[in-house]
Amino acid sequence: MFDAALLFLAGIVGGMLNAVAGGGTFITFPALVFTGVPPVIANATTTVAALPGYLAAAIGFRHELRAGRDLPLVKLTLWTMLGGTVGCLLLLISSNAAFAALVPFLLLAATVIFYWAEPIRHHAARWRSAVAPFGLGTLLPVAIYGGYFNGGLGIVMLAVFAMWGMQDLHLMNGLKSWLSFALALIALAVFAIGGKIVWGPAAVMSAGTIIGGYAGAPVARRIPRRALRLLIAAVGFGMTAIFFWRLVNGA
Repeated sequence: MFDAALLFLAGIVGGMLNAVAGGGTFITFPALVFTGVPPVIANATTTVAALPGYLAAAIGFRHELRAGRDLPLVKLTLWTMLGGTVGCLLLLISSNAAFAALVPFLLLAATVIFYWAEPIRHHAARWRSAVAPFGLGTLLPVAIYGGYFNGGLGIVMLAVFAMWGMQDLHLMNGLKSWLSFALALIALAVFAIGGKIVWGPAAVMSAGTIIGGYAGAPVARRIPRRALRLLIAAVGFGMTAIFFWRLVNGA
């Protein structure tokens, strides 16, 4: 009962963070691990549990996506699903021990990317003249990363969109939400076939992410964005420290 309550609460907070600023993985993934779910299965379940929230966000940005007439949405979706499939398959062949050893470094990288998102996005925008817009070479590696580990995916996607020359942040967020949904959808299929999803915890957490996703907008209006970013980064660095401690002590 305690585990279910913890996962539901983690889903609410994670969904809220994803809707407001990103960083939900810093809450949902550790919650699953702390309730006894093996790291590989916890990572797969976290990605799948985020699916309803991604879809809800994409629907919320549907008008912006429709207005982006020059956006090759079908092509980008297919490339994302291709890269996501590769990343998911890489996770399937990873042992729990190997993935557990990578987790602290993945969390650290995701936290750094999240905290310095604005400088990263601005720096990426400088490369727009040297990078082909909507290119496979930039999107595919990001999708592979997202299929393997979902943390920080949205921030990396926004940086890639900036490299493509996109400037409308609402359109960029809409595209990010849609491609994240497409990736989570293919992850659902691959991880389900591979037997890497714990369905009970996934259902409980998904219910929480839906509630958190809807609650995210009013919360965003009340909390200063900088304060929220600092809070999420603190959680990310804190979780990173805990997983490094677990790695060093063999916990």
